[in-house]
Amino acid sequence: MTTPSEADMKALIIDVLNLEDVAPDDIGADEELFGNTGLALDSIDALEIGVALQKRYGIKIDSEDKRLRSHFQTIRALVAFVAQNEQRAQ
Repeated sequence: MTTPSEADMKALIIDVLNLEDVAPDDIGADEELFGNTGLALDSIDALEIGVALQKRYGIKIDSEDKRLRSHFQTIRALVAFVAQNEQRAQ
């Protein structure tokens, strides 16, 4: 597997969540994805993104991992999370 670029991750999120009227350039790499700022995604969105990451990149996501929330905080954090998990799988 190849680690996704930030542009790839933005496109994946837009596609998986069917975000109409949102382009990859509209999402900052360090912009908060969840909460009241940024894209204002919720826990259902996080679940859908997690499933998509598992399918596309073959990574395992441990829902009990205390750091999981921080991994899903921004596009840059998600890319780093996928890269870290791909290295573990090799």
